[in-house]
Amino acid sequence: MSSAPSATRTRIKICGLTREQDVDAAVDAGADAVGFVLYPASPRAVTAERASRLASRLPPFMTPVLLFVNELVAQAAASLAGVPGSMAQFHGDETPDQCWEASGRGAHRFMRAARIPLGAAGTGFDLVKYASDYSRAHAILLDAHVEAYGGGGKAFDWSLLPPAVDAHLVLSGGLTPANVGDGIRQLRTAAKSLSVDVSSGVEASKGIKDAVKIREFVAAVRAADALS
Repeated sequence: MSSAPSATRTRIKICGLTREQDVDAAVDAGADAVGFVLYPASPRAVTAERASRLASRLPPFMTPVLLFVNELVAQAAASLAGVPGSMAQFHGDETPDQCWEASGRGAHRFMRAARIPLGAAGTGFDLVKYASDYSRAHAILLDAHVEAYGGGGKAFDWSLLPPAVDAHLVLSGGLTPANVGDGIRQLRTAAKSLSVDVSSGVEASKGIKDAVKIREFVAAVRAADALS
């Protein structure tokens, strides 16, 4: 049985950043983390070198997250080593052992994405078992199972999730300034802690963020926190 969250401040990650001005907008809005997609097939992809340069703009105590999809273990480890203080996000078919090895066997914290089927099919996803299988992950990121790996702007049915998961959870998939508050209210007590992760919901176009939408998203999260 999971314990109740120790604090009501929801952490926020803005993912899929490709430009300096978007990194700066996330920092100015008060995000806690930013994500860089190191998956070449993604329209939001950047190279490891580009991610390192963008991450160098971050102030202290803000976390850069590198997103991988079925990357070679050695390459993922090298990319993480090139971005000081980075965290990994594994979004493909990586096994628990592959995640552990690629993250430097604990040298870098990592999140494991759980791809929740859309619609009623979501009832068949055993999140409790998934979190147990990936118990060395710092958090389980909840995303909708779409044809691509993330960033599809689709939300799964949050009500189908179990009422208690012994893990830190990160809600993702189709979040926007308009619906993130509802997600927080539904899931806040279901885990050790709840964070949120947005990409397409704060974009002008794929890979190009909208500073106004980022500010609106952060404001919506803080409003939900204030009501908790």
